[in-house]
Amino acid sequence: MNFVVVGAGALGSIYAAYFARAGHQVSLIARGERAAALARHGIGIVGEETFTARCNIVTQPETLRQADVVIVAIKTYDTAQALSSLRGLKVKSALSVQNGVLKNQQLGEVFGAQATLGTISMLGGDVLPAEGDRPGAVRYSMAGPTVMGEPAGGDSSRVAELVDTFERSGLKARASDDITSVEWSKFVGWSGFSTLAVMTRLPTWRFMLDPDTALIAARVMRETAAVATKHGVKLQDSGFTSKAFLSASEDEATKAVQADGEKRRVNSPGFRQSILQDADRNRRLEVHETLDYTLALAKELGVAVPTLDLCCRVLRVVSRAAG
Repeated sequence: MNFVVVGAGALGSIYAAYFARAGHQVSLIARGERAAALARHGIGIVGEETFTARCNIVTQPETLRQADVVIVAIKTYDTAQALSSLRGLKVKSALSVQNGVLKNQQLGEVFGAQATLGTISMLGGDVLPAEGDRPGAVRYSMAGPTVMGEPAGGDSSRVAELVDTFERSGLKARASDDITSVEWSKFVGWSGFSTLAVMTRLPTWRFMLDPDTALIAARVMRETAAVATKHGVKLQDSGFTSKAFLSASEDEATKAVQADGEKRRVNSPGFRQSILQDADRNRRLEVHETLDYTLALAKELGVAVPTLDLCCRVLRVVSRAAG
């Protein structure tokens, strides 16, 4: 297959490296010093596996004309500018592994609704510091699946083909016949994790295990779930969108968050949310395009979200103070 991967951060680099190693034609859109270093030395992956892969590094995306699959893996606030340079690109399938739930609408505006697939990525990693003229390798720390499906629901042969391609390339993947539910369900958990990650500056397991921050995370997730439900989304009956968690007492919900924190302490003690990695590097945060969308929708639907509102106010200040 012919892949175009937009963004050479952790996720984009992982996808590009695995597809290139499997023999697919890959164009990785990158910029600045990292683009030049990747062109010279290739994409280095460490962690789950250790290898280096080479692919076509693109710094002028407007020159691209066609692809089987485009994968958008940039920060949400860069989406409009990045996609504007790809309006001349003809694609069969367009996927976004970004945070939030606005991404499919943005893909559809550029590539068309027929090309757009709903997608979530459960991969985790971070870009290590560069060494001399060599690009920072990507530490691939969480090898979860990429879940994809038709926004309208149901099964499709192209989704099945993509899942097979991902898995043959060494990446976990699965299809969903209700991807909108999956995307919103992930977003519910992401909202709780990301707000607390920035506010505490701690690895995920630490603030999930502490009873004070576990309570705040539980409140954020349940408020976000209430907005999704009022919006007409049928959430997955599992994890932090399960009926048991959403209807539990605050004490029970807090204990459920702590239990998950204990699992993460054992399985992924060093994992830090991507938004926290941005805060650590004094970068702008993905607030307006993700959490603020929930606030706007909550206001429109008449759903009270006081905890999320407070957390967003703190995150906005951190983001505005970024260099």
